[in-house]
Amino acid sequence: MAKKNVLITGVSTGIGYATVRALINKDYRVFGSVRKEEDALKLKTEFGDNFEPLLFDVTDNESVLIGVKRVTEKIQDQGLHALINNAGIAIAGPIQFQSMDEIKLQFDVNVFGAIQVTKACLPLLGAVPDHSLPKGRIINISSVAGRLAQPFVGSYVATKHALEGFSHSLRRELLIYGIDVIIVGPGAVKTPIWNKGINMKKYMDTPYGKILERFAKGAKKGGEKGLSPDQLANSIVRILESPSPKTRYAFLNEKIKNWKLPMLMSDRMLDGVIKKMFGLK
Repeated sequence: MAKKNVLITGVSTGIGYATVRALINKDYRVFGSVRKEEDALKLKTEFGDNFEPLLFDVTDNESVLIGVKRVTEKIQDQGLHALINNAGIAIAGPIQFQSMDEIKLQFDVNVFGAIQVTKACLPLLGAVPDHSLPKGRIINISSVAGRLAQPFVGSYVATKHALEGFSHSLRRELLIYGIDVIIVGPGAVKTPIWNKGINMKKYMDTPYGKILERFAKGAKKGGEKGLSPDQLANSIVRILESPSPKTRYAFLNEKIKNWKLPMLMSDRMLDGVIKKMFGLK
């Protein structure tokens, strides 16, 4: 029996890396995108024959198409069981002072990159007439920020709201093919994403200076208490194998405090909580 094929973007570290490992342990064949050749070689050595590295940047449509063409040649008529759009970046900063280059970069990776990869993979997932194989699934890795908005990560929040809107519309468009689209919105996860994007030093001379120090400490503390990538990866595998998945999942520690209660609050009530939390006076 042929192995099920899964393509995951952004697998060099964090959630993507852990999900590759979890899927290979379940005997899937995984295609994983990385941007550096040394990462491709390292992961191929580590994961073995069931892993195929793809060297592309999700923001470069030409390299995406080359990568997906390679997948097509490898799987031939087996089809793609799932696409997991995981590649993402987060660069914190107050919108008033954050550069447009940083804002656009996050949209290029988190939104337009996911759309480019999805469009390229749709035929392999079954978005063609008379597709004889079981239809594939798309899992888009969003964030708690896809539904709840914290200050000082506004551009990141905007990308995740956009990704979720895209996911819901795409799911409804793909009903004609039977391809499902599922959103996974984790809270804090112990990954390098925020270590790379939470340098607030350049904003210390703005009116937000001292407030941002508090925000940065809180974000670091939250990350330390977050889910492990392996916990989230195992949940993704369960969603992939579920016969009737939900359209959206929220995974986070202290779920009542960090998800259910904020979702029940009015916007103004939540504004008050955040104002007190960060000293926004």
